[in-house]
Amino acid sequence: MKKASIFLIALFFGIAFNSFSQTATAQADFYVGKWEVIIIGTPNGDSKMITTISRKDGKLVGEMTNPVEPTTPTNPLTSVEEVDGKMTIFFSTSGYDLAIPFEKVDNDNLKGKLMDMFDVTAKRVK
Repeated sequence: MKKASIFLIALFFGIAFNSFSQTATAQADFYVGKWEVIIIGTPNGDSKMITTISRKDGKLVGEMTNPVEPTTPTNPLTSVEEVDGKMTIFFSTSGYDLAIPFEKVDNDNLKGKLMDMFDVTAKRVK
């Protein structure tokens, strides 16, 4: 009887530990993937880009491409920060260093602001 109790306790903790570790991994990789990012209302109209985020050595990294000109080289993100469940991407364009802080809307959508002036949306590309 004592052996059965020890076995059941070990089994319970094993299942609980496995469940928690998978949940943490899934949450940690929420931003990993391909995102269609749209900056709304710029002086040149809405701007669309494809941003690919991956995890390298435990940190988020990424690159942007222009979907209108797929033959142009990708533009690596300067950096990607992940703090308190939010992600900020940093990049350079036309001589300006820019950042877009994103927050999660749902499992496939993000929202943010560029320079506190332009609304930005991101939709996961499946």
